[in-house]
Order: sequence, then C-alpha cells, then structure tokens
Amino acid sequence: MTTDSAVGQHVGDGPTPLTVKGIPVDPSLRIMAGATLVNTFGNGALMTTFALYFTRVVGLRPTQVALAFSAGAFAGLLVQVPAGHFADLRGPRKVLQTLTFAGAVAMLGLLFVRSVWALVAVMAVIEVFDSGGRAVRSGYIARLAEGGRAVQFKAYLRAMTNVGISFGAMLGGLALWVDQSWAYLAVFALNAVTGVMTSFWLGRLPYIAPAPVRRVGEPRMAALRDLPFVVVTLLSGVAAMHFVAIELALPLWIALYTSAPKSLVAITLMINTVCVALLQVRVTRNIDLVGPSARAMARSGFWIAGGFALIAFASGQPAWLAITFLCAGSFVHVIGEMIGSGGQWGVQMGLAPRESQGQYQGLAGTGFSLSQMVAPTLVTVLCIEWGRPGWFVMGALIVLASVLMVPAADWALRSRERYGVLTHTG
Repeated sequence: MTTDSAVGQHVGDGPTPLTVKGIPVDPSLRIMAGATLVNTFGNGALMTTFALYFTRVVGLRPTQVALAFSAGAFAGLLVQVPAGHFADLRGPRKVLQTLTFAGAVAMLGLLFVRSVWALVAVMAVIEVFDSGGRAVRSGYIARLAEGGRAVQFKAYLRAMTNVGISFGAMLGGLALWVDQSWAYLAVFALNAVTGVMTSFWLGRLPYIAPAPVRRVGEPRMAALRDLPFVVVTLLSGVAAMHFVAIELALPLWIALYTSAPKSLVAITLMINTVCVALLQVRVTRNIDLVGPSARAMARSGFWIAGGFALIAFASGQPAWLAITFLCAGSFVHVIGEMIGSGGQWGVQMGLAPRESQGQYQGLAGTGFSLSQMVAPTLVTVLCIEWGRPGWFVMGALIVLASVLMVPAADWALRSRERYGVLTHTG
C-alpha cells in the first residue's frame, strides 16, 4: 500500500531524471503514459471522424452538432469539482478507473444516435464521465508528485497525448477515405475499446489513501470558497482561449483571408503537434513552485500574442509571404502554449492542499471548460468577422490575463492559511 508520505519521499529522492531514452524512470509515470497513449489513440480517431459522420451520414446540421458539444461541455463543467471531491474521499485510483470505464461504455451510445436530441443526451453523459475523469487524473498526479516534478509529469503526459492523437488521427483519416457508415462506426467502437483497456491498465497505479475525515465546521466544497484560487482559475480560463483561436479561427483565417493554400491548415496543426511532443518537457523543466510558474504564465502571454500578430499579418500578402507568416506565427504561438501550460499546472497544483487535490484540480478544470464554452463565439467575432485587428485584441486579452496571474498567485500564496489551506506544496 502506498501512502502520500511514501509517494512524496519516493519523488523527492535526489535529482532523478524524468526519462531515459524517452522512457519514464518513474514506474507510475510509465503506467500513466501507456494509458494516455492508448486512450488518446482512440480519441484522435474519433476527433477526426465525429463531425463528418453526424453531418454527412446521420444528416444533422453543423449547428446541431455544435449544440451537442455545448451540452456536453456544460454537463462536464458541473461535475468536475464533485468528482474530484469524491476521489479525495474514496481514493483517486478506483474512482479514476470507474469513470474511465463508464465513459468508454457511454461512448457506445454514439453507435445508435439518429437525432440531435439523442446526440445531445449521449454527449452529455460521455462528458460527465470524461470531465470527471480528467479532474480525478489531475488530482492524482498532484498527489503522486509535487512541485516541479508534478509539472514534469503533466508535461510528459501532454506530449504523449499529442503522439496518441496524431496516430489516432491517421486511423481516422483511413475511415474518412473509406467514407462508409461502417467505417465511422468502427472508429467509435474502437474508441470505446481503448477506453476499457485504459481503465484496466490504470489499476496498476499505486494506491493513494483517501483524505482524512473532514474537520468539524470545515466546508464540504472548500475549493469553491477559496476566492484567490477561484480568481486564478478564471484567469487561466481567459488565457486558455488561445486554444480555441488556433483550433477554430486559424483554419478559417487561412481559407478566407489569406492566399495560402488550404492544405496549410494541416501543416500548422503538425507544427503544434510535433513541437509539443518534442519540446513540452524541455520547455517546462525550470517551472516548479507557484511564483516561478505564475511568471512563466506571464511570459507565455507575450509569446502567444506575438504568434497571433504574425498570423494576422498573413492577410493580404502574396502566397509565399502568407505561408511564412502563418508558419512562423504557429511556431511562436506553440512556444507560448507550452510555457503557459507548464505555468498553469505549477500554479494550480502548488496552491491546492495535498488532501484536497481532487476537488481543487476539478475547479481548475472548470476554467478551461468555461473558455471552451465562451471562446468560440468571441474568437469568431474578433478574429474572423473583425479580421486583423481582432487578432491583436485577442492577443492583448490573453496578455492581460497572463500578466494578472502574477499578483493573483501572490495573493493566493499569502492567503493560504486564511482559507484553511495548510498543506499546499507551492
């Protein structure tokens, strides 16, 4: 049986390298990396085929598919803090296994969807389990490793996520080439199978004991009453809108406003994916405690804004110059993305109490979920309908949120005891 103290002692023994020849040294990280690769392989295949199947085969309108996504995001938003809190009380490993397995079974519901309301219902159920699982997973990592080590764990797993999604997208591309209903449904079934495999593989992780019994008078959902942490979460959500800008606005910008070939969309995606897979761990190597992490987030905002500016200047240029601006902007952006991700992990994990990492990381996840709900409309209005100035405004908004993270994190650190947080690690 592995307790928190044992885990902390294991992680803190000397400057052990994270990997040897790309393979994690820590056995727990090896297990999580394997699970991540398998699970995200299925996710990548699903992401490639989902929208086309439900629009071209089922016959739904794109707005109806978007409605289902929004419903899922809202359902996931509501469940993250309770799921993390439940994992704190019962122990995170078993809860993570259960949520992962349930999400895989719910994925099979996509095989039977023939209407928009059925899709809304299935997506809501899937996202309840997926969002809950992500919250528990983040809390588990924060208890398994602390400080800079936890950031390195998250960085390595994010790199593995990109690798898994990339290979899965290749399989999804094969289904698109076949372009038959059975091929799409086979991808959905495969994603369910990889989810089940992942849930069993996660059982190999070390056991972490549940949190101590709540003290008399201590609030059940303490994270929601931790005002500085709530502010940090909201700022992280605003900064995270850059993901939507790159995923949604950049392809439209290339197609509608530049002379670059539409195939460049795939190249910009490849730049992002390859950079994260190769550089995420290296970029976050010196990000550890809350203070340095917050300052890293501040720096990341300027990188992201710089990338947006380069992308904006691609409009109205000859094809060769537009391609140069777009590729350079994508590269500069992903540097900021990697730095900001590491900074965000360091701040959010370092401010949370060790015994309540689940519910705190669940609250942290709601910032990203909110950005996924709000950002599509805002990004479309600014970057597509307004055009070049909108990219500058979007960059400025992300710089503002990132820079404000420094005083917000400092306030949170100074007020930990006031909010009953006595075991934070940052």
